[in-house]
Amino acid sequence: MDWKNYENLTMLSDFYEFTMMNGYLENNMENEIAYFDLYFRKVPDDGGFIIVAGLEEIVKYIQNLRFNEEDIEYFRSKKMFGEKFLNYLKNFKFECDVWAMPEGSIAFPNEPLMIVRGPAPQAQLIETFALLSLNHQSLIATKTNRIVRAAEGRVVMEFGARRAQGVDATVLGARAAFIGGATATSNTLTDITYKVPAFGTMAHSWIMMYDSEYEAFKAYAKTFPHNCSLLVDTYNVLKSGVPNAIKVFDEVLKPLGITNMSIRIDSGDLAYLSKKARKMLDDAGYEYCSIMASNSLDEYTISDLLEQGAKLDGFGVGERLITAKSDPVLGGVYKLSAIEKSDGTIIPKIKISENIEKITTPGFKTVYRIYDKQTGKAEADLITLHDEEIDETKDLEIFHPIHTWKRKTLSNFTTKKLLVKIFEKGKLIYDLPSLEQINKRRDEQLEEQWEEVKRFEHPHLFHVDLSQKLWDIRYNLLSQNR
Repeated sequence: MDWKNYENLTMLSDFYEFTMMNGYLENNMENEIAYFDLYFRKVPDDGGFIIVAGLEEIVKYIQNLRFNEEDIEYFRSKKMFGEKFLNYLKNFKFECDVWAMPEGSIAFPNEPLMIVRGPAPQAQLIETFALLSLNHQSLIATKTNRIVRAAEGRVVMEFGARRAQGVDATVLGARAAFIGGATATSNTLTDITYKVPAFGTMAHSWIMMYDSEYEAFKAYAKTFPHNCSLLVDTYNVLKSGVPNAIKVFDEVLKPLGITNMSIRIDSGDLAYLSKKARKMLDDAGYEYCSIMASNSLDEYTISDLLEQGAKLDGFGVGERLITAKSDPVLGGVYKLSAIEKSDGTIIPKIKISENIEKITTPGFKTVYRIYDKQTGKAEADLITLHDEEIDETKDLEIFHPIHTWKRKTLSNFTTKKLLVKIFEKGKLIYDLPSLEQINKRRDEQLEEQWEEVKRFEHPHLFHVDLSQKLWDIRYNLLSQNR
């Protein structure tokens, strides 16, 4: 089931994409071949890496690119677009090649997450949607994974529907959270659309609707005996909530032989309350009753709770996950890296800035991940020209692309290309993976990373270097434009 009308998203683009498209046509450049790189410069929360998500939405968007009469009349009404451009839109057909890192991939700053090659007007058009999709979903997947790793194997559920910034952020954010490692979502529509398991029990209002907390718990347990989770903090967690929960377990669930039950604490000192509640449940014979926590959680709060000995089996995480509140922008960019002449010659292009981090890497590229054969761990990523091959039988010297004296020689290694071809001349040639397959890739690539790269604070800086050929091109272009 699709919950969005993808046909209407063609116009979801920054206005300057269309002014440039018009300009290309007016200057007879509609068949000029351009190469664009989509990448990001900084990991949110000063983390070690991101988890790529959002490619499926880009595929759907590209497959449905078309302009209807209303769209064309809109541009005509602006009185700044030529008839050649309007006719071009009427017969629009996407014919670009697209390479991308599959969803669930681990990625690092300044390496292409996506490369687009094709006629300049077409390659330019998809910039906005490609960025918003990869920026948003990768951001939420990455934040979620930090929270999941902080939970140390405990359940993490995405509870942020009512705090997200709009419908897209809610539904697609929950999908991204699942790619990041969340086990379930509170969002029913995400379950319907993407098969992310939906989970939910009760709010405080359920309990307040009854004359007593005990009556509310008992009614719920009778209604949902096999999915009974009781919210115990409406009045007093230890004096009424947990005792009433135990009483209802005794009266309703225990006679049925049901052992699948839990309580949830949504306020107060979660470490102290969970420890006290755990003892009360254990003393009553409910060692198997899970204790869940919610209430403005994130990776730091969860880590602190566990360090304090909190007896928690899972977490419902809302606003700080679905909004990536601590660092809510990934900041991906989409930059021209080369043009291609009619004879097939590729001309590298570079953007220069006084801010070193904004200087682009020119050329048509690919990305290799280099693994140590003995440990199986990733040692570095190497960005090369698209047709470069790495000889795995010889030692390989890599070096920092800015601080070039920082060098390292790798031996006994193997390599893997990270970019996969998605579209060829506008035709989809990639099988979109299931969420289960995406999560398997995530787990495999996380396992390949050293623990030092996964630290929350001051993670090890993973090497993302340029090949000598690519570095030479960049250096020469910088020198020419000095």
